[in-house]
Amino acid sequence: MSFFTRRFGLAVAAAFSFGAYLALRPSPEQPVAPVDVPRSEAARPAAAGAPLTTLTIAAISSPHQGQQVFSGATQIILEQGWLEAELARRGVALKIEPVSPAVGGPQINEGFAAKRIDFAAYGDFPALIAKAGGVDIRTVLSPGQGNNAYLVVRKGLAAQSIRDLKGKSIAIHRGRPWELTFAKLLDANGLTLNDFKIYNLNPQAGHAALAAGKVDATFTLSEALVTEQQGAGRIIWSTKDAPLHWKMRTGLWARHDFTDAHPDITTLVVAAYVKAAHWQAQEENRDRVLQMASRGNLPVDLIARDYDDPRVGWKDRFSPLLDGFYRQHFSDVAEYIHANGLVQKRVQVEDIIDDRFLAAALRDLSAGGLPLDGYWTPQAEQKVAAR
Repeated sequence: MSFFTRRFGLAVAAAFSFGAYLALRPSPEQPVAPVDVPRSEAARPAAAGAPLTTLTIAAISSPHQGQQVFSGATQIILEQGWLEAELARRGVALKIEPVSPAVGGPQINEGFAAKRIDFAAYGDFPALIAKAGGVDIRTVLSPGQGNNAYLVVRKGLAAQSIRDLKGKSIAIHRGRPWELTFAKLLDANGLTLNDFKIYNLNPQAGHAALAAGKVDATFTLSEALVTEQQGAGRIIWSTKDAPLHWKMRTGLWARHDFTDAHPDITTLVVAAYVKAAHWQAQEENRDRVLQMASRGNLPVDLIARDYDDPRVGWKDRFSPLLDGFYRQHFSDVAEYIHANGLVQKRVQVEDIIDDRFLAAALRDLSAGGLPLDGYWTPQAEQKVAAR
């Protein structure tokens, strides 16, 4: 794909940081009743190796009302208590290691490299860079259908598309995962970075620059909804107008040596995340999901607007499936970071996705009474005209 050419090269490499954006997703106010999971034949533990005493999951954590809360399904898992109880039955303690969003990617990569952590839910760029650098991790579950990015123009500017911004100034935080989406948008319209005056600003600084009229547009995350609500800008494009695999993606990643040594424990962890996804996917939990997702982030009405995508139903928003869209996205990321000099070795998508444990978890949870047979279906390609 031509957007992977080196025209983004050295500037991207110089600006790149390991940090990954993780959407803050909900935790329940009450735990969901546990489901007993039978041990599948495909997920029995390896005979060799020292006994496992502690399992460590790294998770993004942020302060909220005087206490630290974990992002996404990890907080739900703590609230449900099922994983902790199942591990305790096997003589294993559960440790959740908090990670600040400001240092998420580097800290998680260091933890994996030093084998201090066993699992982590984090983003595409830092995980693939770790993999290319020799840290053998695999993604074992998708935390959902991805996160949106937005193109916002300043108040009073008549532009209707990215093509109308040619020659104008755009703020974007260089080297962050949403730059890949920006690159795809430019390429789909026959444009390059050289067609614009690019300012390397984080989302907060980009919002301020747009509001002050210092830049003509900004390419950012859901903060764009606040910018528009405050009247400082107008959204003219988002990933809701693009193929689904253009959205930013995260994954539940695991050390490959850990999953090989402890397949039964790996299946339990994946099952816990599947149970959390199933709770999120229930229509009756929608309001609580939106309220929890708004903690310290956006107002509930803007969270609802960000989540609203007619191509993705509420249930499918939380699909854990490692489907074709998931694979396509990570293949695109692997090609992008290699073509632009962020890594020397091209990561192959078949070396980063391990779906054995998800299949076992879905089977075991269904056998234990949770109706998951066919509950989620793989996403099919949906072409959307670039504009």
